Amino acid sequence: MNLAAFDFDLPEHLIALRPADPQDSARLLVVHGDGRLEDANVRDLPRYLSAGDVLVFNDTRVLPAALKGIRPARGETGADVACDVNLVERINENTWRALARPGKRLKPGDTIRFADGFHAVMTQRIDGGEIELSFSRSGAALEQALDAHGAMPLPPYIARRRPADARDRDTYQTSFAGDDAASVAAPTAGLHFTPRLLSEL
Repeated sequence: MNLAAFDFDLPEHLIALRPADPQDSARLLVVHGDGRLEDANVRDLPRYLSAGDVLVFNDTRVLPAALKGIRPARGETGADVACDVNLVERINENTWRALARPGKRLKPGDTIRFADGFHAVMTQRIDGGEIELSFSRSGAALEQALDAHGAMPLPPYIARRRPADARDRDTYQTSFAGDDAASVAAPTAGLHFTPRLLSEL
């Protein structure tokens, strides 16, 4: 397969840095059975569905799993190192697999401080560039610390262009998210389903 066939020009000004507002106003491309294409909006979805069609929703609640911390200097001549940590998968009540930048500046036994009384120790490197972190808090206390000090994990193409902010806690959480925080990334297709659209469906 020639991967160059997938290359295309995407002007910077066409890259959305925030979800559509209102969220169900996002564009929807409808492909009809005869191959005809039609431009629509997500809010128009009900008119394209028939009795018996099935929609499956991911009702996960997204954790604010992006953390900024400091690895304190090693020894007298070293310097503190700023670290960006993105949690990937929970291993147990206080241990997570994570991606960290700069990962090469971390080694097992290093502590990353996120806030007073909230830190993690890097316990090992994992294949694929991930690390394992053991947090100073566990269970509900860890989720509270993440809520207080973490940010919503943004898609990489957005995170390269702007930092996460308070608005992201609402716009990157679906309107139908359950009570249990379980995801480290937003189920982005679900972000377009507003309460109004759900009631129409």
